[in-house]
Amino acid sequence: MTTATVDQEKTETTLSQLEQLRKFTIVVADTGDFQSIKEFKPRDATTNPSLIYAATQKEQYFHLLDEVLAERKNSGLSGAAQIEDVIDHLLVKFGCEILEIVPGRVSTETDARLSFDTEASINKGRQLIKLYEEKGIDRQRVLIKIASTWEGIKAGEVLEKEGINCNLTLMFSLPQAVLCAEAGIELISPFVGRIYDWFKATNKKEYSGADDPGVQSVQEIYTYYKKFGYRTEVMGASFRNVGQILELAGCDLLTISPELLDKLSESDGPVERKLDPEKAKSENVERLEMDEKKFRYLFNDNAMATEKTSEGIRKFAADIVKLEKFVAGKLG
Repeated sequence: MTTATVDQEKTETTLSQLEQLRKFTIVVADTGDFQSIKEFKPRDATTNPSLIYAATQKEQYFHLLDEVLAERKNSGLSGAAQIEDVIDHLLVKFGCEILEIVPGRVSTETDARLSFDTEASINKGRQLIKLYEEKGIDRQRVLIKIASTWEGIKAGEVLEKEGINCNLTLMFSLPQAVLCAEAGIELISPFVGRIYDWFKATNKKEYSGADDPGVQSVQEIYTYYKKFGYRTEVMGASFRNVGQILELAGCDLLTISPELLDKLSESDGPVERKLDPEKAKSENVERLEMDEKKFRYLFNDNAMATEKTSEGIRKFAADIVKLEKFVAGKLG
């Protein structure tokens, strides 16, 4: 063995888990904090109302809201319409700042209270893209986040046909994933950690590794997509620990919090590819035929998916209300 080969092997073995993971998977930062994004250099970034609200409470981001308030003071709007206008511009302001840092895409979430209103979700998606394009951002760099309800997925289907790419979030089951794939959605975000939370609480049992129900859910969706050749990207989300991330090495994308990105960057333990498209194609998987009645029944039949989707919508809606009150106070 030559000295060069030894040096190469040594370098590879001392790569952090984060760097090893990047060989198989696109790493996405799950944060609205610019400093964390700069530190970990992800390709993409995702935000949600909770993250944006939390960011607006930090002094280093006060200027962003102040700039939006100054820009929109002569909008001619008042009351609820004015608050909505300011928040839309604030979400896009954060998105534009993030796109200055990442080379890829940013996900911007629609109002969770629109999750059962297809037309309103479509209009909100169009509005957000319009604001991005007015700032000179190509729509290909933006994903509009919508909850994976029947109505949300149908809204995503319309937006995708208009060239507005979507990230269907709050996903907890194969029926939701199948419907998204059939609708031509760009990307989905199955929530690993929240599935884990539900099973842990319900069964009073700890899960780890390949036995983790959240991990198994993403594996099932990934295998289904690759088996039947769907182009929709799978992005595992909502992780509780590094073990869940490592079990999904090889997934198209993984969106990871700064805390877990930090742990991955500090460890140089081995990372093995667990998900592989070629292997998935050879799996024995049955195709799921889906219409509205079938979707609603299968979704309702899954207590975890039903409960966690509803809970997620309520929590994101609550954070939008917090943000509205914060903005109203500034306007007042």
